[in-house]
Parts: sequence; C-alpha cells; structure tokens
Amino acid sequence: MISVADLLTNNRVPGNYFATDVYVRSDLELGLLENRRGDRLLALPGTLIQAIYAGLDKETGQAARLVLFNCGRWWGKNFYSRFREELTDYYGQPLADMSMAEFLQCLQQCWITHGWGKFEFDPTYQSRGFLVIQTFNSPFATLAPQGQRPVCHLEAGILSAFFSQLTGKELHCVQTQCESLGADSNRFVLGLTKRVEPAAVMVDQQLTHEAIMDRLCA
Repeated sequence: MISVADLLTNNRVPGNYFATDVYVRSDLELGLLENRRGDRLLALPGTLIQAIYAGLDKETGQAARLVLFNCGRWWGKNFYSRFREELTDYYGQPLADMSMAEFLQCLQQCWITHGWGKFEFDPTYQSRGFLVIQTFNSPFATLAPQGQRPVCHLEAGILSAFFSQLTGKELHCVQTQCESLGADSNRFVLGLTKRVEPAAVMVDQQLTHEAIMDRLCA
C-alpha cells in the first residue's frame, strides 16, 4: 500500500492513471497521439481493421485465426511490459504489490481508454483453475466479417500473453462467446493449455459458454 509519508513527500495523491482525459494527448497540427509519458499511440480506423481481416482471409484462409492470435500474443507481451512499467512508475510500487481491486480497476480503465471496449473479470471458475474474461463493445467483433465462429482472435492472443506474463505460467486462451454471433458480450476462458484446448472443439460444435465451462470443469 502507498504510505501517508510517501504522499506527503511527493505532495500528490495518485489518481486514475488511465483516465482518458489525462492519459491521451494529441497534437492536431502534427497529427500525433501520445500517452501521458510521451509514448506514441496509434489510432486504428475501422476500415483498416476490416482490411486486415479481409486481407488475411484471402491470403491465409482459415490460418488467419492463428495469425491473428500470434499477433495478439506478441502485442500482449509488449502491452503487459508497458502496463507494468507505467503503473510501477506512477504508483511507486511493483505491480505484484497492488491489491486485486486496484489492479482490476487500472486494467479496466486501460482497456476503455485504448478503445477496446469494456472489460470485466468473472471469478466464477477461478477455484477450478480457469479465468474467464468478459468484454463488451469490442471493435474487433463489430468490424469482423460475419461467420460461424467467434472472431476476436487478436484479443484472445493479447489476453493469453498478458496473463501468462502476469502469473508466470504459460496460459492459453479460447473465445467461447462473441458479439459478432449475436451474443451480448465476448467471453474468453484462460487456463493451462492442456485444460483449455478442448474448448476450441466445443466452440466448433457451437456449444454455449456455460456448456463449455461445465465440460471443462467436469
């Protein structure tokens, strides 16, 4: 926890680091976006996301899912490193020393500020060895072409790498529910690879999220 002495010494009370109005800074003349540390941010227009989906589908076919997932894993590793560095510098304590409530609040606000929608953590299956993440209003789900399977492969890769770095264990991630298929949210299940991989087959069988979790926990 941050001590009163530290607050008096620093003469400031740490606020919401990822609050959009202070985290994102822009220079209209130069056309630049930066975060509050001065690191460059990149805005992805909807047409570019649609073009990425279309281009990968044309060039790689069904392998596009794996390509996007692996891109997400690379992105997620770098995302975790920046997230950890920024919070450690701002709050003056290692990420591991933050309370779970503080950590989740920061991650949820970070997700919103970066334009990825809303993020929630579902602890229902935590005691069974699974993490379930729920997201809302994902631009990747909104802009992806319609199909028969969940489409947020990039986000699944990001979550896989982020929580692998956070926990120190190699975790896999499978999306079990998707807004592109009419669901009210996107759901992702994370866990050890051998335990989570069977969920991909169940997704192909179009089982519901609840049915998939029941089988994984059986």
